[in-house]
Amino acid sequence: MAFDINNPYFRTKVLTASPEELRLMLIDGCVRFLADGRAALEAKNFEKVYEHFTNARNILVELTTSLRRDVDPALCDKLEAIYTYVLRLTVDGSFDKDLKKIDEAIQLMEYDRQTWTLLLDKLASEKANAAASAEYTPISVQG
Repeated sequence: MAFDINNPYFRTKVLTASPEELRLMLIDGCVRFLADGRAALEAKNFEKVYEHFTNARNILVELTTSLRRDVDPALCDKLEAIYTYVLRLTVDGSFDKDLKKIDEAIQLMEYDRQTWTLLLDKLASEKANAAASAEYTPISVQG
């Protein structure tokens, strides 16, 4: 899906998404911008390199600043370190025109996406199980 804020479908999706889904959308956007920036770097289209990597960096900053330290400070420290490292790879890869650094950044963000998707699947499963348990009402037998 294109990230066009003028697209009514996209706007509706963003406005109705849960915080967890919004985070996944940010991760997806970061992966997409990194991949597009890599392709532009390979094609030596430096204007597009700058545009795509700037968008990826902005998303990485948002992912970092939106971490909920009140929930799990240790996990947030680890995620912040990963996002900072990916940001450094993006800046260095762009400056050095080093596709290997960009590939590593993409790989790390794809892994983050896979991890977040597994978490969302687990949360959905737990929510479904809780809803099924709430619907079950045992019948008492009186005799």
